[in-house]
Amino acid sequence: MRKSYRVKKEADFQEVFETHNSVANRQFVVYSLDKPGQLHFRVGISVGKKIGNAVHRNWVKRRIRQSIFELKPDLRQDVDFIVIARPSTDQMAMKDVKSGLIHVLKLANLLDQDYDSEE
Repeated sequence: MRKSYRVKKEADFQEVFETHNSVANRQFVVYSLDKPGQLHFRVGISVGKKIGNAVHRNWVKRRIRQSIFELKPDLRQDVDFIVIARPSTDQMAMKDVKSGLIHVLKLANLLDQDYDSEE
């Protein structure tokens, strides 16, 4: 995903967190911030040390990033959001990561409610 689609700065992360607009399921927590007039969404991904060592955390981030990339056309464009992985994502298969993300993004109204995966 290109840099323009990422929330990278600490100030941007804090701006999203301070809205207290969050939803969660067993695998993920998603914080969101509406940004009217923004051309496309921006996403930040956070994977804590409870998940494992750096190699394993990066592996989880790659799976989350790929799932978001596949959902890109169906995501709301005028929003910044942060995905936080919970420890239960540790041993999940790719299809489980994607289905967990679809569920939590629908709860957050960031993904079209009628979205149906083609799997």
